[in-house]
Amino acid sequence: MKLFDVYPLYPIEPVKALGAKLWDKEGKEYLDLYGGHAVISIGHTHPHYVKRLTDQLSKIGFYSNAVQNSLQTQLADKMGQMSGYYDYQFFMCSSGAEANENALKLASFQTGRRKIIAVEGAFHGRTSGAVAATHNPKIIAPFNDGHDIVFVPMNDLKALENAFDDDVAGFIVEGIQGVAGLYIPESSFLVKAQELCKQYEAVFILDEVQSGAGRTGKFFAHQHSVIRPDVITMAKGMGNGFPVGCVLIAPSIEPWHGMLGTTFGGNHLACAASLAVLEVLKEEQLMANAAKLGAYLEEELKSIPEVKEVRGKGLMIGAEFGFDVAALRKALIFNHGIFTGSASNKNTIRLLPPLNITQEELDQFLEALKIELKK
Repeated sequence: MKLFDVYPLYPIEPVKALGAKLWDKEGKEYLDLYGGHAVISIGHTHPHYVKRLTDQLSKIGFYSNAVQNSLQTQLADKMGQMSGYYDYQFFMCSSGAEANENALKLASFQTGRRKIIAVEGAFHGRTSGAVAATHNPKIIAPFNDGHDIVFVPMNDLKALENAFDDDVAGFIVEGIQGVAGLYIPESSFLVKAQELCKQYEAVFILDEVQSGAGRTGKFFAHQHSVIRPDVITMAKGMGNGFPVGCVLIAPSIEPWHGMLGTTFGGNHLACAASLAVLEVLKEEQLMANAAKLGAYLEEELKSIPEVKEVRGKGLMIGAEFGFDVAALRKALIFNHGIFTGSASNKNTIRLLPPLNITQEELDQFLEALKIELKK
């Protein structure tokens, strides 16, 4: 049997990692400024993370949600403290797509409606409803195409208002659009969305799958604005590499047995991984580090003439050039051993390093970038 060939692969196989560094099987060192799609939040193989998982695995790694698991309660309490959403409800799953799928179902259950408003450029996952709300026809199969989805341009208040009616179940938007190229919803757009959701009794969903877990300098990207969504989704950096996702749900949405479900979500190892992440975020003040070094990186990038625009917040940065950056990204990998990310905007490099990255490591990238741009 061979692998189903859906990923274009670099001829690199990392076999070891620590902090923001990777080493391949030949022993070559790499600087990781992508974190596997913003997954690595507290750094590769953080000792506290490794100990938490190892200790838990020596006790029990998994059992179903048919029995009590006090680690889920501990994690829910810690998540409330860290996020500020003390009064919200907590549901665990295994991925960002699953989190968004459940969020969309909650909106439909709550309202009895089916129509969803999403934003142009959105990426919410590859399950049925999540991919339908993703603004990329290429990855939407005919099977997924029957969902009632309306797309509006980012930050277009008039289009947003015109899209709402009494058939709308919910509105979903990313805290920062990651895959699209680091586009930020303006505060006025988010405030208007919240007002319209209240007016039409629709559910306001914030997708923080990539932008959550402290990446922007606040726990959630939307907390840079004055809003309070009904449902918030998170995954990626929440588990630092362990497959985990969650949904934070307003107290006004009442659960019933069987409403949502998952086999692997909230298992003992997932809880241990997520608790470790929250503990390290707090103990090492990594949100403050993300804010400080993100501001530094943004200013340094703006000083480079070839950089046309810098977008993002904290350590979720997009640098747009006046040309397709595919060759530049390859040069950074093979000439300097530095991983960066791509975006739907082909001129944009996506930077999503671990939140414990150092200024020296960022300077290593900036120096390499300047060398390649001079060629």
